[in-house]
Amino acid sequence: MATDIQTFYKDKVVFLTGGSGFLGKVLIEKLLRTTQVKRIYVLLRSKNGQDVQDRVATWKADPVFLLLLQSDPEVLKRVAPLAGDCLAPDLGLSQSDRQLLVDEVQVVFHGAATVRFMDPLHISLAINTRAALLMMELAKEMQQLVAFVHVSTAFSNCVEKHIQERYYPENLNCPVRKVLQLCDTLDEELMDKMTPVLLGKFPNTYTYTKALAEQLLQNEAGDLPLCIFRPGSIISTYKEPMPGWIDNLYGPIGMLYGAARGFIRIMPLNVKAQAGIVPVDYCVNTMIALAWHTASKDPKVMHPDPPIYNYTPSEKSPVTWGDFRDKVSKLKSVFPLTQMMWVPFLHCTRSLWLFKFLVYFYHLLPGYVLDCSLQLAGRKPRLIKLYKQIHKNIEVLAPFMDTSWRFDTNNTQHLWKQLSPEDQLLYDFDMSTVDWDDYFIEVLPGLRVYLGNEKPGEEGLQKGRVLLRKLMILHRILQFVLIGGAFAILWCILNALFSL
Repeated sequence: MATDIQTFYKDKVVFLTGGSGFLGKVLIEKLLRTTQVKRIYVLLRSKNGQDVQDRVATWKADPVFLLLLQSDPEVLKRVAPLAGDCLAPDLGLSQSDRQLLVDEVQVVFHGAATVRFMDPLHISLAINTRAALLMMELAKEMQQLVAFVHVSTAFSNCVEKHIQERYYPENLNCPVRKVLQLCDTLDEELMDKMTPVLLGKFPNTYTYTKALAEQLLQNEAGDLPLCIFRPGSIISTYKEPMPGWIDNLYGPIGMLYGAARGFIRIMPLNVKAQAGIVPVDYCVNTMIALAWHTASKDPKVMHPDPPIYNYTPSEKSPVTWGDFRDKVSKLKSVFPLTQMMWVPFLHCTRSLWLFKFLVYFYHLLPGYVLDCSLQLAGRKPRLIKLYKQIHKNIEVLAPFMDTSWRFDTNNTQHLWKQLSPEDQLLYDFDMSTVDWDDYFIEVLPGLRVYLGNEKPGEEGLQKGRVLLRKLMILHRILQFVLIGGAFAILWCILNALFSL
C-alpha cells in the first residue's frame, strides 16, 4: 500500500535544476525508485561535446543508478532532459520547452548552484542569485504548481553564530535587486572589483550570493507554494542507494580523501568545533518530504514569508571535526588505499600562520623531492602544482573548520513528526539517529571504490595493507633520520656553546 508521500507523487510531473550534480542524481534516483512520478524534466546544458540526451544516456553507467536499473532497465525513460543553462537569459530554455514546463509541471526542485567558494562574483551572482529569480518567475507562470523547494545552504548566514530558521536581510549591505542591477550594468571586471565592498562580513561569494537569493525569495515569492531548504555540508550517502557513494572532492570529503591518500597531512582545523555535515541521501529524503508538506498547506492561508528548514547534525548525535579527523587514523589499516603516497595521518592547528609555516615541511618539501624524482624519471612533475591548489582551497575553507554554529531546526523537526511511520521508514532524515562511527565505516570503502576507482573486495584491501606496511617502514626510517638529525644539530650547538 502506498504511503502518504508516495500517493502525493503518483503521476506528478517534476522539474529539477542541478540534476547532473551530486545532490540532483541522488534525488532523481530516489524519486524513480520509490514513487510513480510521471515525468522528471531536468535542465541540462551541453558539455564536453555531449548534448543533453547523450549526458543522460551516460547515467546508465553511473554507480548511483546501478541498483535502480537492475530492477527496471527502462526507468530512465521517465527522465526528460531539457537544454538550458542557468547562466543564460531565461535559463536558456526554448520557447516550446518553457511552455511545456508552464503547462505540465507540478513540483519544482531548484538545486542548481556553483559551490566553489572562490568563483568570481559575477559568476556566483548569475548562478546562485539570478537563476533563483528566473526560476521564481517561471514558477509563477506554472498552471499546476503545488510545491517549489529552493535549495540554499545552512551557511548562507554564516556571519551569525546562532542561525535560526528565519531571514537575515540585515546582514546584506545592498538590496538584492540593486546588486543584480549593478551586475547587469557594469562589466564583469569592474563588478568583481566591487566584491569586498558588497560582501561586507561574508567570507566568500558562495555564501553571499546564497543569502541574496534568500532575500529575493522573501521579498518576491508572493503566494508561491515555496519553501527554502538549508542543508549543511553535504557528504557521501549513508544508506541509499548504496552506502558511501560520492562523485566529487568538494568540502570535507576531499580533505578526508587527501588524508587517506597520504598527501594532506596538516590542516587548519579546530578539533572541538562542530562539523555541520549531512549525508546526501538524508538531504534528498528531506527535500522529497518538503515538497509533499508544502503542497499539503491550504493555499488560502496567507504566510508572511516562505518557511525555512535548517538541516544539520542533531544535538543528540553531534560530530566534531576532531571526530572527522580521528576516522582517518582509526580506519587507515582497515580500508587502506592502493594509491597511497605516504602513511595516512592528519595533524591539526587552529593557527593559520602556523599552518602556512608547517606546510613547507609537511607538504612542499616532500612535494619538491617527489617532483624532482618524477623529472629525473622523465615524467611530468605535478605535486607542487597540486599542493598550491589544495592550500588555496584550504585557506578559503579555514573559517568553516574553526567555528561552531548553533542551528535551530524546529521547522525540520516538526516536518519529521508530520510523516507517517511508513514514510519515516521510507524517507528517513532523522539526524538524531545517525551513528557517526557506523557512518564512517561505510564512507571509507566508498572513498576507495567511487573516488579511488579501486575494486571492492578483500584482494584490493590486502594490496592496500601490504603498501601500508611498506610505507610505515619508510615512515619510521624518516622519523629516525629527522629525530637523529635534530639531536645531532642540538649536540653541535651545545658543544659550540660549552667550548666558548
